[in-house]
Amino acid sequence: MTEYVSEVKQIPHGDATVFGVLSNLRNLEQVREWLPMDGMGGFTFDDDAVSFRVDPVGEVTFRVVERQPNKLLKFQAERLPLPVYLWVQLAGKSETDTRLRVTVRAEMNPLIKGMVDKPLREALEKLSDGLSKLPYDRF
Repeated sequence: MTEYVSEVKQIPHGDATVFGVLSNLRNLEQVREWLPMDGMGGFTFDDDAVSFRVDPVGEVTFRVVERQPNKLLKFQAERLPLPVYLWVQLAGKSETDTRLRVTVRAEMNPLIKGMVDKPLREALEKLSDGLSKLPYDRF
């Protein structure tokens, strides 16, 4: 497994507020313009999954497979030729300070890793940055 870990981001809201928003993916429909969408389109959201198109891969779905209140959301990718997992980790420091880190784990051979390494790292940082800047107090 290859692992990619974002920088830790600070969110000026409590962990319960952040988790409450992120744990229901329908909430992200309201803030679609805040999400990084370079090279992606056709986003659809439901309570437990987000689906989108990625060129040249096609449609991808990330489905929530585990929720640990105020701490962790685990996702598993569907419709990909290799196993991919994504974790959104939260650490509450105070009522106005939550730290967020996003981790991706994927089983890739060296050829595929060489092709996706840089774009995946960039996408991971954009995702964590976008999640850290959401207007959590507006939901």
